[in-house]
Amino acid sequence: MRVLITGCSSGFGLETALEFARRGHDVVATLRNLSKRDRLDARVDAENLHLEVLPLDVTKPSSVARAVEATLHEAPIDILVNNAGFQIWTSIEEATDEDVTRQFDTNVVGMLRMTRAVLPSMRARKSGVIVNVSSVVGMTGSPFEGLYSASKHAVEALSETLEFEVRGFGVRVVVVQPGGYPTEFADNARFGSQFDPTRSPYADGYRSWTGTLARMEGHTRADPRDVARTIVDAATSTSPPLYWPVGAEALLVDSLRRPVPFEDYEHALRTTLAWWD
Repeated sequence: MRVLITGCSSGFGLETALEFARRGHDVVATLRNLSKRDRLDARVDAENLHLEVLPLDVTKPSSVARAVEATLHEAPIDILVNNAGFQIWTSIEEATDEDVTRQFDTNVVGMLRMTRAVLPSMRARKSGVIVNVSSVVGMTGSPFEGLYSASKHAVEALSETLEFEVRGFGVRVVVVQPGGYPTEFADNARFGSQFDPTRSPYADGYRSWTGTLARMEGHTRADPRDVARTIVDAATSTSPPLYWPVGAEALLVDSLRRPVPFEDYEHALRTTLAWWD
């Protein structure tokens, strides 16, 4: 199957591109900045894998259109993995409109741009899978991660809506929710434009919360490749559930916050509304 993946310069995106390639899929790995492809290229060469690399910035509609068109020119897209994203650290009080726009433009609007670009061809073929990478904080709020958490809540709400809308066209939607993993994601996080973690009125709370996170990460040996394997399993499953929590944190939060599986809720809602595909 032909797979288009966003955000492949490092972390889950890189590992997912490699895992799909290992399993024999036709992979198009995209990066916002091709100058950062060295790590991906080195891993591909080391394992004697094959994949195609394209530039793609999900915040730019023209870049999305070019990458999708180039991918479709060779073959239909069977699987889209919306992985590109980043995190802004800030208190809610000190979050600026600019911070909110930057966070949502990549994590939410970028996902929508990709989905809208790929869906017409999937609908026409009555086949396709859209994988949206969320987070454990897409299930619950988290101090100083409020903008990121809100963006992932939005991804999950849009994914549920999309599942209702496109299933009748033969297109499936899955959401993968990783907990904390040792990737470059934290290194790429940014502080809000008005949030100074040393001078903020919330500095003590920030230090306490991030210290807690550091201690939790120090007691885990989570492997980012587990997330990549889950993404591939979810995308290639013949009858997947909507949500796929990965890692101890995500499984715990999922058990506490979502005791009723989405599929049970969906069936009850469709029965109540007498709305079936």
